[in-house]
Amino acid sequence: MKKIALWLLTIVCTAFTLSCFSGCLSTCRKVGKVAGRYEINAEYVPENRAIAGTVKVTFENLTDEEIDGLKFQLYPNAYRKDALYAPVSSAYASAAYYAGDSYGEITISSVNGAKNWDIVGEDCNILYAALEKPLYYGDKVVLDIGFITKLALVNHRTGITKKTVNLGNFFPIVCGFKNGGFYETVYYSDGDPFFSECADYKMTLTIPKEYEVASTGKITGERMLESKKVYTMYATNARDFALVLAENYRVAKAMAGDTELLYYYYADETPQDSLTVAKEAFLYYEKTFGEYPYETYTLAQTGFCLGGMEYPALVMISDTLQGKEKARVIAHETAHQWWYATVGSNQIENAWQDEGLAEYSTIAFFEQYEKYEYTREGLVTEALKEYRSYYDVYGSVLGRTDTRMTRHLKDYLSTYEYRCLAYDKAVILFDTLRKSVGDKRFFGGLKKYYKENRFTLATPEHLIGCFEKVGLDVHGFFSSFLDGKAIL
Repeated sequence: MKKIALWLLTIVCTAFTLSCFSGCLSTCRKVGKVAGRYEINAEYVPENRAIAGTVKVTFENLTDEEIDGLKFQLYPNAYRKDALYAPVSSAYASAAYYAGDSYGEITISSVNGAKNWDIVGEDCNILYAALEKPLYYGDKVVLDIGFITKLALVNHRTGITKKTVNLGNFFPIVCGFKNGGFYETVYYSDGDPFFSECADYKMTLTIPKEYEVASTGKITGERMLESKKVYTMYATNARDFALVLAENYRVAKAMAGDTELLYYYYADETPQDSLTVAKEAFLYYEKTFGEYPYETYTLAQTGFCLGGMEYPALVMISDTLQGKEKARVIAHETAHQWWYATVGSNQIENAWQDEGLAEYSTIAFFEQYEKYEYTREGLVTEALKEYRSYYDVYGSVLGRTDTRMTRHLKDYLSTYEYRCLAYDKAVILFDTLRKSVGDKRFFGGLKKYYKENRFTLATPEHLIGCFEKVGLDVHGFFSSFLDGKAIL
């Protein structure tokens, strides 16, 4: 077998080899059919700081397990006054809560179609609906859930900002399925505490007539009432559905192949430049990894305490960003349309899997577009420098540094540690792999990973297995990074 020595920079940690592999692992899955449908009918009422409505959920059991009840995530309850887990870390709290302390929550008023229901979970974060009869493979159930989501004044995923209304994760959504059961998660402030299967969505939204809406879904109808507007939207094979509302949105549009790109903005002096970044990144990722699956891709400028936030076919871009920094965030969030929106993963236990791929995809994009004044060498060196600084600081303070990348969000000690492991170390991982195996096999493996895991929740083994299929034995390589054995 041909052996490839790893030699990148000063990285020599553990002895391992990359060898050609003539067989393949059966770890890349075929796309399955959608297991659910959401029909949401909601209205935003500004004077109440709330969005109220119903969600009709059609759930089909496509597992081998008997299911006698459904579990739904209630993410807005993280914004409660007495929540056990704060939705925003202390590092970003002042930027998020621009008007001081403010709170929100979700109230469930009814669950029709269930035998009974209750709010459970570690932090009132789960709606449990007991079913009238168990579901076996192929069985379906329809539940109608009434809800009211009270919105905090906060520059975050779910809340009212100074200029906009961010409606991410605002309705009950079925928990993802793992290891024979529904996967519950509380709302950790570091990372993205989301784990959901793909489904079809139909949204009917009523808002005051002064507002415009940026949406995950393609807008198919707009009807004017006396003082309100009613929008209808849909999305297929999406693992979530998000919206951003604003009274003073302007829209810049472009086509990227067959996909319509829309940029909703209110404080951008060069909106066409922002749209161009999105278009060029979009076309690069589509060419490099595979075809984008949705009809539209929307960017929404909004109040946000971080740089941006990704949802299927929609990303939030902070209105504080300027110049090169804004271009970098747009490119990163656009990459998430491939790594998170289309190919899902467990963001709670393997945050590096989507964040690292999105960050390295951004670097690969800038490598091809020198006009943005970022270089692959510069960005990888920056990641290595930040990671080494983290290693030295935490080692000095704590006596040791935990460098495992495979870890639960609750195990990160700080936002800084999360950033250094989920982003920086992941960048080093992917760049080391690329230099070792060459561009053809590296990007070939990612293209196969995308193709064979679209609309699924992929594990690290699925990613590794797709590299195996292009002739690479990379188990030892990934293990050395993920288990914290690699010394960088």
